[in-house]
Amino acid sequence: MKDCAFDLHIHSALSPCAEDSSTPDVMAGLFALSGFDVIALTDHNSCGNCAAFLRACEHYGILGIPGMELNTSEEVHVVCLFPELAAAEDFSEYVYSKLPDIKNRSRIFGNQIYCSESGQPLREEEKLLISATEIGIYEVSDLVEERCGIAYPAHIDRQANSLLYNLGFWDGGMGFEIAEISMRCPDDFADSRPDIEGLPLIRGSDAHRMEQIPEKPLQHLPVEELSAQAVIDALRHLKKT
Repeated sequence: MKDCAFDLHIHSALSPCAEDSSTPDVMAGLFALSGFDVIALTDHNSCGNCAAFLRACEHYGILGIPGMELNTSEEVHVVCLFPELAAAEDFSEYVYSKLPDIKNRSRIFGNQIYCSESGQPLREEEKLLISATEIGIYEVSDLVEERCGIAYPAHIDRQANSLLYNLGFWDGGMGFEIAEISMRCPDDFADSRPDIEGLPLIRGSDAHRMEQIPEKPLQHLPVEELSAQAVIDALRHLKKT
């Protein structure tokens, strides 16, 4: 059993709200310098930079996990993680087909840059990636589990794009077994929400730029081995501490 320092909510230059300098290799390298063992790339509604990210993580000696921050039809953000790149890319293609055909206005929303492993820009995504998809919140868990992954609501303590604030309730029928809170979320947040009593919570940095990368890890996860599958298995068996 290994205790790994982790952050499973990171963005790259493909997310329009991230900086152009937040290339997959830069984010991987800086998280490695901060002492992390496991990180996941979760750009908005796309896994398009995950291949470059995984290669960069391997170069820096840390485990990279391919993922996405999905925006549901209810405007709820959900972290989706996958054990293999192929599964992530298959899900990414499906999500892309469920995005409205709205062109990105980079002067307003920011650039959406596909990058190489070394951080070189390859091309820009023209369709706006931060739009709400046609995928409902009750569909997400099954869609991700079909691809052997895990899905859970992001930053449920925030007012923007949060399951608890957008919908006002937690329903076990959605199929989520854990949830994410932000780095600054008070430790007693769950005490005021009886609907999430006993729900395991993890923290995610939601880092979009270099200065948002934590100086050091704040949480650890016991895993059988350092692999994406082992991390996903460990998340499924988390217990509230």
